[in-house]
Amino acid sequence: MWQGRAGGMFLARPRGMEWPDLAFAAWKDTYATLHRWLQIVGKIRLAQTPWMNHSWHVPFYLTATGLTTSPIPYGTRHFQFDFDFIDHRLALRTSEGRHASIELVAQPVGEFYARVMRLLREFGFDLIIVTTPTEVANAVPFEHDTEHRAYDAGYAQRFWCALLQSDRVFKQFRSGFTGKASPVHFFWGDADLALTFFSGQSCEPPSSKREHMPQWVLKDAYSHESCTWGFWPGAERTPYALYFAYAYPEPPGYREAPVSPRGARYESELGKWVLPYEEVRRSSAPDSTLTQFLQSSYDACSKLGHWDRAALQFERPR
Repeated sequence: MWQGRAGGMFLARPRGMEWPDLAFAAWKDTYATLHRWLQIVGKIRLAQTPWMNHSWHVPFYLTATGLTTSPIPYGTRHFQFDFDFIDHRLALRTSEGRHASIELVAQPVGEFYARVMRLLREFGFDLIIVTTPTEVANAVPFEHDTEHRAYDAGYAQRFWCALLQSDRVFKQFRSGFTGKASPVHFFWGDADLALTFFSGQSCEPPSSKREHMPQWVLKDAYSHESCTWGFWPGAERTPYALYFAYAYPEPPGYREAPVSPRGARYESELGKWVLPYEEVRRSSAPDSTLTQFLQSSYDACSKLGHWDRAALQFERPR
């Protein structure tokens, strides 16, 4: 048992929370609020961080207590935001050693936005961000959002626990690949943890437009053959947490490939293979079950896409 303080009360994470229950209906209001809080901080990082291909300058990274922006430059100074889901605070730290935090409690998105921007100004960081959230329906600018205000600390913590375990398994899987690969990182736009492998071969980027996504960003993201995996907490249209896998460009036969375990299926509407998080959580061996999904979907993508698998595979010393 370990404990963290939130709102003056101790929250204990019981044993067995390594793969916690994350029923979408039970925390969808908290998720909607937290998603927008994450975007506020994410847009601050976006505004200040030099562009990196595939938008790798945008995401957050998992920590032992939550999510971090990593250091953000401001001239020669640096600052960093950390979401802490044990003590339930958003911490701001600077390269001069200053630090302060905002308590994560139920509050409107507009109020949270005002508090974050005020704290930045107090620390001498004068920033402007685009305040319209991305990749969400009915996108109300942060400063005007009084609807989304829920925060269940227990479910926010469960979400982080699910991310943390997924991050661990993804990184283990990534260690066997020697080609170009992304870090395991959390994209706050759609609130998904993601990992991408590249074959090394260039390809035609998509010509079709995607909602909330400028065409030049799509061209940069899909300039080379790739296979992507992720963990996503769900949405109203898909009300359950899931793991996904997709290939770009999708090779013939990919959607009929023998991707495992048995709970995996190809969702035509999403254009992805999906494995419900519950299938992993309830498995007697969650790590093995998730790895099976990652490996079998990689096999489908790389074999059907004729990747040079021998050149991309790392043989670990025995």
